[in-house]
Amino acid sequence: MAYYITTHSKVHFYPLEPTTEDIKIEDIAHSLSLLCRANGHFPEFYSVGQHCVACCKEAVQRGYGNRLALACLLHDGAEAYLSDIPRPVKRDMPSFIAREEQLLSAIYTRFLGRDLQEGEEKLVAEVDDTMLYYEFYHYMGEKLLEPTAPLQSNPVFTFQPFSEVEQEYLDWFYKLQKQD
Repeated sequence: MAYYITTHSKVHFYPLEPTTEDIKIEDIAHSLSLLCRANGHFPEFYSVGQHCVACCKEAVQRGYGNRLALACLLHDGAEAYLSDIPRPVKRDMPSFIAREEQLLSAIYTRFLGRDLQEGEEKLVAEVDDTMLYYEFYHYMGEKLLEPTAPLQSNPVFTFQPFSEVEQEYLDWFYKLQKQD
């Protein structure tokens, strides 16, 4: 049995032993556009990729700068290789959390030059939690947690075709890379 996954770009990727040169933004964008948020329990498909783009736009609107906006775009990148596990389950899986953090660190290093610092992690988590709040309020009418800051952007909480989400993800990535 192989201990790798074959990515969209045909890379044999070892998610438990990631190497930065095997991490491709095209693989992340493609995979996240096809993964559903909320473990598929929203009343319509809303992708992890769309969530990441919304987080990126929120960071831009908050004036966080290109590095943090790019970090927000990439913050769920490990899910492209490990899939998503809902927070209530993941919190009781310390070895999975460690592997996910290791992979996310490799993604940040690949595309940002280094891992996030504590202050940067906090801002990315605040944007992520704010978006989570508004996503669940929109789709489920449920207030999971109070947002740490009011929403500054206007996210689109409706189904967007996979290819459009993938392309928008890549467009934001390349735009922010050029400006950094």
